[in-house]
Amino acid sequence: MPLLYTQDLRREFGGVIAVSDVDIEIYKNSITALIGPNGAGKTTLFNTITGLDFSTSGRVFFKGEDITELPAYKITRLGIARTFQNIRLFKEMTVFENVMIGRHFRDTHPKIVKNDLLNFVIGKVYIKKNEKNIYDNSIKWLDFFDLLNVRDEYAKNLPYGKQRELEIARALATEPDILFLDEPAAGMNASETDRLMKTIKRIRDLGITVVLIEHDMKLVMNISDKIIVLNYGKKIAEGTPEQVRNNKDVIEAYLGKTND
Repeated sequence: MPLLYTQDLRREFGGVIAVSDVDIEIYKNSITALIGPNGAGKTTLFNTITGLDFSTSGRVFFKGEDITELPAYKITRLGIARTFQNIRLFKEMTVFENVMIGRHFRDTHPKIVKNDLLNFVIGKVYIKKNEKNIYDNSIKWLDFFDLLNVRDEYAKNLPYGKQRELEIARALATEPDILFLDEPAAGMNASETDRLMKTIKRIRDLGITVVLIEHDMKLVMNISDKIIVLNYGKKIAEGTPEQVRNNKDVIEAYLGKTND
């Protein structure tokens, strides 16, 4: 059974159909790329799945549970994290604080009981344990991305590629089962992109499923187990990199069609 799948997912904006009855299946421990020309509906599909937007019709299922109507924060706590096409860091906060926010968001609070003294004791124990969990988890992800040496720097002072990595680290601090990356290589140079490819594979090797929107075809073809292609909101192809590379509809979507 897929870890996440959609059924006839549709999103309309007035008379514009941004996502047209799309069915996708994402399997555990895989890397899936979502590609297509500009305006194909890729980010809208991401937003609809992750709760930042609501579908006009259709359903989204995660671990067999219907999550279609859930808001973004509840979807995150279920185990779905994401990054954005335009970096959304807390730029006036430190690198360490940015990652800590991600972990803090995932933590739950203790149940309230009737006894005030017991509530106080439980609360003190919870706070101490929670602070340690947040600290340890944040250190783990900073180390994973080799960011420990800049942990006290403001996020805005990092080079662009490191800001991208920090945003991914913050998303991973929520301990997701599946990570959505929206154009993670955008604005990166060749060496940063190569580093990103290795990082995405390392994330998958940790047991975290990855879904990404990306225009860098070298990256897509080198790391993807499966590629899904959208055009004008419709899924026009799906398969391995080799299958998609040779698909006539995909070639026409990117290069156009000649008239005989």
